[in-house]
Amino acid sequence: MGKPDRQFSKGEVHMKIGFMGLGQMGKHMAMNLLKCGEEIVVNDLRTDSYPEFEAKGAKTTKNLKDIAECDIIFLSLPDTKVVKAVLLGQLLGNLKKGQVVADLSTINYTASTEIAKALEEKGVEFMDAPVSGMEARAKDGTVTVMCGGKKEIFDLLMPYFQCMGSNILHMGVHGCGQLTKAINNILFDINIAAFAEILPMAIKLGLDPEQIGSVVNSSSGKSYASEFFIPRILKRNFGDGYPLEHAYKDLVSGAELGAQLCIPLPVMHAAATTYQMAMLKGLGHKDKGAMTCVFEDLLGVKYEKK
Repeated sequence: MGKPDRQFSKGEVHMKIGFMGLGQMGKHMAMNLLKCGEEIVVNDLRTDSYPEFEAKGAKTTKNLKDIAECDIIFLSLPDTKVVKAVLLGQLLGNLKKGQVVADLSTINYTASTEIAKALEEKGVEFMDAPVSGMEARAKDGTVTVMCGGKKEIFDLLMPYFQCMGSNILHMGVHGCGQLTKAINNILFDINIAAFAEILPMAIKLGLDPEQIGSVVNSSSGKSYASEFFIPRILKRNFGDGYPLEHAYKDLVSGAELGAQLCIPLPVMHAAATTYQMAMLKGLGHKDKGAMTCVFEDLLGVKYEKK
């Protein structure tokens, strides 16, 4: 059950909202903004979601100039390369002093600080605000939003964040939102890589797949990752989660920071090797549970329901 729609109180200033990126998460977050009564213009390379938004009163556009004219612009885009191309390559020339850009995407920490500096030079305010919670929570409007930027801009954006999330945190200066998300994601990624390696060993040694999964998920080996993925792996369902080749960017970000700051991260690097092995086997488009297949192939077993 989702939370009640956030309603703006009398006297609050409504601004024209632009929203770019109607993917797995973005579509629901944009829809929740629309439910709050905001005037919203949405944009995506794919237009299959446009009729749904138009039916609810939103404006849809293929022209980025329409987005650039909005007071506040939210982005929910796939990766660092796309965000930089859109913001610095396509939108920047049309942005004006006083506008606000809030990036809900998950991108590289250093790229986020570079973007903030470039926008600041034009007088455009920036907030890195990556979200966590997967599609179900995006739909319910209960994602966690981790924000980096000026506190006054965080306060300005709070009513809009409340439409999309239930746990909204100001983590510090520009980049701190992305840094927080990277740390959370890396821990999640390590968890998945760990049981992807260990569960096939359990089957090789003769344990029952469902029973060992039940023990892990009711004992000290349990994690959010195991609760989410083990039931799906047992059913050989590797297609309804976030592609592991996209998740790999968090491990790359962690490796870059570790190298720059001389911070040893041995467990993270070991997990990254598992992601690399899975991608080299052509599994990058599948969700992270598919890393189990790498070790199944090595051991000649399958972690599945009998």
